[in-house]
Amino acid sequence: MLTDLPNILTLSRIAIIPLLVVSVAIHNPISDLVASVMFGIAAITDYFDGRLARSRRQQSDLGRMLDPIADKLLVAAALMMLVGQNRLSDWGVYPAIVIMLREILVSGLREYLSGVSVGMPVARLSKWKTGFQMGALGILLAGDTSAVLLRIGFIPISMLGEAMLWIAAALTIITGWDYLVASLRHAACRRPTSSV
Repeated sequence: MLTDLPNILTLSRIAIIPLLVVSVAIHNPISDLVASVMFGIAAITDYFDGRLARSRRQQSDLGRMLDPIADKLLVAAALMMLVGQNRLSDWGVYPAIVIMLREILVSGLREYLSGVSVGMPVARLSKWKTGFQMGALGILLAGDTSAVLLRIGFIPISMLGEAMLWIAAALTIITGWDYLVASLRHAACRRPTSSV
């Protein structure tokens, strides 16, 4: 049901995206910090919505559909804003591309697998990937301007964020490959249906 708390948390991740985009576009120390905090809150709701749905027995088809969509929209918006505002180094753009391509690949594979009634459980490595990805994006959204605001300018925030983004991209390739292999295995095992 749409008004169940897990679904409300999922929808909040989608609702926060325009505010996140505006905060990143303003690009001053306070707005960067606000964007980072908003992104962090949204990332935390990703952890709690599924946990609450299971503990309250409020799992639903709507929630299973909305959850990955909300995640992908949030990550895509953050990555596009960082790239569009040149807040990633030239080398930092490559893991961003890998992450975006993997999200599109996995979405397509999940759509195919749902059509043949095969579910893909989330592997533990995917959870690590999500953790590094969300952490990296939160740090990159805060950026060096927020570091100055918080008087921690001695820490290379953008370098730390990009290093975490590279780790997330490496995990993204591994988990994306696992999804692809599993999907190809299911596609190869299916018998062709005769057309009328």
